[in-house]
Amino acid sequence: MSESYKTHSDGLYFVSFSVVGWMDIFTRREYQDILVDSISFCQKNKGLKLFFYCIMPSHVHFITYSENGSLSDVLRDFKSFTAKKVMDAIENNRQESRKEWLIHQFEYYAKISPQKQERQFWKHDNHPFYLFTNKMIQQKVDYIHFNRMNSSQLCCGVAVSV
Repeated sequence: MSESYKTHSDGLYFVSFSVVGWMDIFTRREYQDILVDSISFCQKNKGLKLFFYCIMPSHVHFITYSENGSLSDVLRDFKSFTAKKVMDAIENNRQESRKEWLIHQFEYYAKISPQKQERQFWKHDNHPFYLFTNKMIQQKVDYIHFNRMNSSQLCCGVAVSV
């Protein structure tokens, strides 16, 4: 992982990660629920402290830190778990009209990726942005609220205080 995408052992971060090809996966509630359930698990079991988040059709925003100092590890595990769960949910969803196309896209992005995998769901970067001033924190909170309010989908990523 590039040094510019790593988090330090402490501090608050704005993190964004997106689905390969910016595919609009999270327009369906069942796929959103996988993310929300995984967020809850990470909060309870992995030390994830999440202050705000927003799930957009093709990407996710967090304002977060890890109380055990390994935010990069938590995000890696979160992305790995949710990728497998969402791709399985798509594959097993009889009502998913785009199933074949989505699976083909996941396989395509895996082939062009330097990592050895059969399918790829998330882009490999997280774009962590260290928030070290109140002004920066407020700017990212406002950005998340703006995204949430202007999303054309049911955005289940409401602001959450922990």
